[in-house]
Amino acid sequence: MTTQHSPEHGHHTHGGNHGNHHEHRQSDEQGMAEMLDLDARLIKDHLQEIFAWTAGHQPRPRTILDLGAGTGTGTLGLARTFPEAGVLALDQSEFMLGRLSGTVKEHGLEERVSTLQVDLDASWPELTDIDLVWAASSMHHMSDPANVFERITGTLSADGLLVVAEMDAFPRYLPQDLGFGAPGLEERCHAAVGSANWNAHPDWAGPIREAGMEVIDQRTFGYAIEQDQELVARAAHRWLSRMRDSLVDELAAADLEALEVLLDDRDPRSVLERTDLSMRGSRTVWAARIAR
Repeated sequence: MTTQHSPEHGHHTHGGNHGNHHEHRQSDEQGMAEMLDLDARLIKDHLQEIFAWTAGHQPRPRTILDLGAGTGTGTLGLARTFPEAGVLALDQSEFMLGRLSGTVKEHGLEERVSTLQVDLDASWPELTDIDLVWAASSMHHMSDPANVFERITGTLSADGLLVVAEMDAFPRYLPQDLGFGAPGLEERCHAAVGSANWNAHPDWAGPIREAGMEVIDQRTFGYAIEQDQELVARAAHRWLSRMRDSLVDELAAADLEALEVLLDDRDPRSVLERTDLSMRGSRTVWAARIAR
């Protein structure tokens, strides 16, 4: 899955690499990488369901391209699901790819998994005859997604498959009533996120068809994770912290105060002390082939 420097799970950055900007971006990427790896542990069963669904449409791909690979959750999942395939992971971030390469070595997958640093808004790798192109939480970061879809059409093999996955909304963690503050805090946070278009994306079926492909299946996969409260609490703390920092001008003072309570490790009402959390969300996935 991809990563990003804004408070969402996707990666697409621009600008120079110098001075404080570089240090800030590197620190931000470190935090996002940790969040992605934590999420990967929590939603592994959810993602495996999507990988299995993909295998139902493309059982034995030889070559796989992961667009916007981030720390490699999708890359590694695809490599496990398709043990005979070679996987090429693309991302714009040198930091993320470095982290992914380390994980690949830990799992002994160097012969099957490789990486390539590239900004897909600026260039496209010279690749053809790819059996599976995987784009999870990455297409909505492209400045010209129509062009990227056309490039994918030219990259797929005759029987190749494109899979695009997007979060329908950011995960939710909190109960409706926290026991303090006004009920519905998380709903108000998500409404502010929606207004800021953090995760905005269209129904990709139309742009996919316009690029010369046909959508052969579309499905929404939901999840609700409660069993590991410590991990859920850590994920909630990271996410709410990013929400607090980014929505400071969007939320009412009382809601910002409630967030501060949830994020205060010394407060018994902290999210890290709660036992009533669950990680809830869903992804919509499109599968497409070149139109005959």
